[in-house]
Amino acid sequence: MTLKTYEEALEWIHGTLRLGIKPGLARMEYMMGKLNHPERANKWIHIAGTNGKGSTLTFIRNCLEAADYTTGTFTSPYIEVFNERISINGLPVSDEIIVSLANRIKPLAEELKETTYGPPSEFEIITAMMFLCFAEYKKIDIGIIEVGLGGRLDSTNILTPLISVITTIGMDHMEFLGNTIEQIASEKAGIIKPGIPIVSGASQLEVKKVIKEIAATNKASYVELNKDFFMRVKDGVNKYETTYGSDIDHLEIGLQGLHQLDNAALAIKVTQYLNTFEAFSIDEESIKIGLKRAFWPGRMEEIASEPFIMIDGAHNPEGIMTLTRSIKAFSGYKKVIVSILADKDYQEMIQTLKNIPDCEVLLTTFVYPRAMTAKQVMQVGEIEGIAVNPNWKQELTKITNSKTDTKFFITGSLYFIAEVRKYLLGTLS
Repeated sequence: MTLKTYEEALEWIHGTLRLGIKPGLARMEYMMGKLNHPERANKWIHIAGTNGKGSTLTFIRNCLEAADYTTGTFTSPYIEVFNERISINGLPVSDEIIVSLANRIKPLAEELKETTYGPPSEFEIITAMMFLCFAEYKKIDIGIIEVGLGGRLDSTNILTPLISVITTIGMDHMEFLGNTIEQIASEKAGIIKPGIPIVSGASQLEVKKVIKEIAATNKASYVELNKDFFMRVKDGVNKYETTYGSDIDHLEIGLQGLHQLDNAALAIKVTQYLNTFEAFSIDEESIKIGLKRAFWPGRMEEIASEPFIMIDGAHNPEGIMTLTRSIKAFSGYKKVIVSILADKDYQEMIQTLKNIPDCEVLLTTFVYPRAMTAKQVMQVGEIEGIAVNPNWKQELTKITNSKTDTKFFITGSLYFIAEVRKYLLGTLS
C-alpha cells in the first residue's frame, strides 16, 4: 500500500518502533544494495559517543556553513518535528520528501520481513531514508552523521567517513553495549575504519586506552582532546591550541555550558582535518562565525529570563554530572525539575543533583513507555528525600507564574525536554 500523506508515512515509520533495537548491519546492507548504495554517494563525518554528539555536530555544521558548504545532518531524537532528523544546513527536509522516502523504503522493509534477517527497525528505516535523501533528493557537500546507539553495530556504520569522532563515553545502554566502561568504549570505537583519522574527546584513561588500541589496529591516526589539542580559558577569553602551534584566539561559543568548550574544540580539530582534503577550505573566520552562531535546541537553552528558566537534555549520569558543573557556575538559589526514564540509573543522577549547593530538586514524569509511573515517582521521591510532582505541566505553570529570583533548570530525557520546550514556548509567547 502506498503512503499518501505525511501522517501515514510517520504512522508507518513509528509503527516499526515495536520491533525494538536490532543491532547488526545485515539489514542495512540489504537495503543499501537494493538502492544502489546511496551511502557511497557523499563525503561523511561520523560521530559516536555517550553525550555531546549533537552539540559537536552543531559546531561542525555551523563552521562548514559559514565557509559556504552545504551540509546534511542526521540526528536523533528530534525536539520539534520528526523531519529535523534529516536536515540540510539546519533546515528539516519537507513533508513531501519524507513521504517519498518512506514509499521508497517501505517495499524493501516488506521484502526483508520475508528473509532470515527479519524486518528492519525504526532506526534502520530512518537511516536508509537519510542516505537515500542525500544521494538523490538533496545535493550536499558533506554529511555529518550521528550514531544512534553504540557504533560497531549501529545502522549508520555502513558508511566510510573522511573523519571519525568520538565524544564522551559513559555507562549508558548497558543492556546492548556491555557492563564495563571498556566494553562500551570498544562498541563506540567500532566506528573506526582502516586509515580514517579519529578525533577523540574521551577523558577516562581506560577508555582512551581502548580507543587508541583500536585506532592502532586500524592504522588510523589518533588525536586526543587535552593531549594533542586544547581549549584554554584565560581572563574570560576562549583560545584553541594544538601541540604543534595552531592557535585560534578570542572564540565566542554559541552554546552555553562549560562542557561546550570541549565540544567546540573537537569541532575545530575536525575542520582542521577537513582542510587536509582538496575539497575543503575552512578559514579561521568561518570557524569563529560558526562557533558563535551554533544553536542546538534543548541543550543548555535559556527559555525565559524572568523567571530564569533553562532546559537541558541531560539524560544519563554523565550528562547530569556535566549539567551540575554548569549549574554551579550560576549564582543564587536554584531549583532543578527532572524527569528520568525508569531504565536509567536514577539513583546516581538524583544524588548528583542533590549535591548542588543552594539547590532544590523535584522529580516528575511524563507520558512515555520508558518513563517512570506516578507511583514510582512518589516512591523514589520518598526514598531520596526530594520533592515530587508527577504532573510536570502543573509544576511548570507554577514556575512561569512565579515572581522569584530562583533560577530554574529543567532536565532529563530528551523526549521529556521536547515536550517541555514546546509547552513553555507556547505558554510564554
